[in-house]
Amino acid sequence: MPRQYPKEVRERAVRLVVEHLAEYPSVWEACRAIAPKLDVGAGSLRKWVRQAQTDTGERSG
Repeated sequence: MPRQYPKEVRERAVRLVVEHLAEYPSVWEACRAIAPKLDVGAGSLRKWVRQAQTDTGERSG
């Protein structure tokens, strides 16, 4: 069964990726580096970041 993360954890994780994105060649690489530090899956984190980008209009969808 997939693990449910609180909204605050997801928001903090997305914020960390966005803040450090310039340090990595791609969103995926940033997620791979940051996810283990937060004990979340890199794929989940990338999905959260993409959704946040869609919600703010940075990404179509």
